[in-house]
Amino acid sequence: MEDIKKQLNENAETEELKYEGAALEDKPRDIVETLQKEINEQKEKYLRLYADFEKYKRMLQKEREELINYANEKLIRDLLPIIDNFELAIKHAAGDESSKWIDSMKKGVENTLKEFLRILEKYGVKPVPSLGQAFNPEVHHAVTTVEREDTEENTVVEELRKGYFYKDKLLRESLVAVAKKPKPSSEGNPETHPSGV
Repeated sequence: MEDIKKQLNENAETEELKYEGAALEDKPRDIVETLQKEINEQKEKYLRLYADFEKYKRMLQKEREELINYANEKLIRDLLPIIDNFELAIKHAAGDESSKWIDSMKKGVENTLKEFLRILEKYGVKPVPSLGQAFNPEVHHAVTTVEREDTEENTVVEELRKGYFYKDKLLRESLVAVAKKPKPSSEGNPETHPSGV
């Protein structure tokens, strides 16, 4: 009987050890799974953070390039009235041909203007093409219309003030006069009331 009791005790101890061993085997598996899950979450957070950082770097690079490209925009915008004054002086001097002094002054102003425009062009400033071009509200500002039969309607016939591009950006729009077809005259027709009746 004692042998049986002894054997039962041994069996019970063995079963307890087996049970504890299985519990111990399950615990590391749970711990490993939990750690693996945490590692995956941290990896995903890292990848998202890295992607956000790369996006931020690209945005900063773009802003920096834009700042460098257009750093002189305000200076150039402030210089445009000087060009306008040179052009006006040349235009007004062209009407008075009586004096050699005016001719030499006109020539000096023309040369100064050409040199000034050449330097601005070197830095990316270019005039907006206007005369003879179709009216474009993105780059032209129509100040007046002129009745003309020899020109298509909505064509720029006079440039009152030049517009300029700075690199690929419109710095100032051109002030222009735009052609329109003359209204048909009512000669030969009985007089009509302005309302058309």
